[in-house]
Amino acid sequence: MIKMKAAVMYQKGELPQYVDFPEPEVQNEDEVLVTVKAVAVKHFDKGVASGKHYSSEGLKENGRVIGGDGVCVLKDGTRVYGMGVCGMLAEKATIYKDRIVKLPSALSDADAAALPNAVIGAAMGLRFKAEIQPGKVVLINGATGFTGRVAVQIAKHYGAKKVIATGRNEQSLHDLLSLGADEVISIKQDEEAFIKRLKEIHEASPIDVVVDYLWGHAAEMILASLKGKGSFTHKTRFVSVGSMAGDLIQLSAATLRSVDLQLTGSGLGSWTKEQVGKLFSEILPEMFQLSAEGKLKVQTLTHRLDDISTLWNLDIPDGKRLVVVI
Repeated sequence: MIKMKAAVMYQKGELPQYVDFPEPEVQNEDEVLVTVKAVAVKHFDKGVASGKHYSSEGLKENGRVIGGDGVCVLKDGTRVYGMGVCGMLAEKATIYKDRIVKLPSALSDADAAALPNAVIGAAMGLRFKAEIQPGKVVLINGATGFTGRVAVQIAKHYGAKKVIATGRNEQSLHDLLSLGADEVISIKQDEEAFIKRLKEIHEASPIDVVVDYLWGHAAEMILASLKGKGSFTHKTRFVSVGSMAGDLIQLSAATLRSVDLQLTGSGLGSWTKEQVGKLFSEILPEMFQLSAEGKLKVQTLTHRLDDISTLWNLDIPDGKRLVVVI
């Protein structure tokens, strides 16, 4: 049995361990064995590893390599982004042949590993759930994190006339103005002031799309600001992508009845096979190229695989993505 170095989770809730682990084997013609170069550590990966994410149901609990996607090298030397059949935080992994994207030579391993999760979180919601068109007004709720910063840039790339960004970190909010945001609003202000400001914006330039990474009370406030008064209203598509502020909300039935509101989610299980196909054939290649050309900016923090136990709960600066290089 051939062994490799890998980050392995033995018990849910514990820290992953850097250990020798059996190298994966290709199970069918839809898979290919690759050498892994870089893997981003995301909230999604932590949720799956801990069993808290809905997609983790049925996964093997003990002795499992963690990490779902990353930058890797095919047998012929081609550098690609791929989604793992097995865990990716290891020297070797198996990936799906139909979920591979060749990477531009000018794009670094770290940036290529960091981008996809954020692109998926933003672009899939904007294109397929919000059906974004040029000239629309977009609100990104929770935009100060890594994914939110990417979402601001992608919304502008898709032709948004105005992008409003909300968040807690004042410095990160200010930084978003240089990434394409037209207006930033702090969630730290009192509820009445926050809702009042959103109502003013919505009256002046109606919000077409909300991409929400927070859910919880922040989403409640945004939905309250959209509430109508019995007259004709502007259609708003509210797309839930994350739930960093809590998994549950209270939603007034009066809000649903008083406004032309489409409330939907964008995540694993909500997309069609055709849409996922376009992710790999159109969306990711385009975004990788934009990043290689410096038109889609990200910030990463890189560490080595053998540091995985100390990295797992590392406090990452707002707006950056932790990437493990192998």
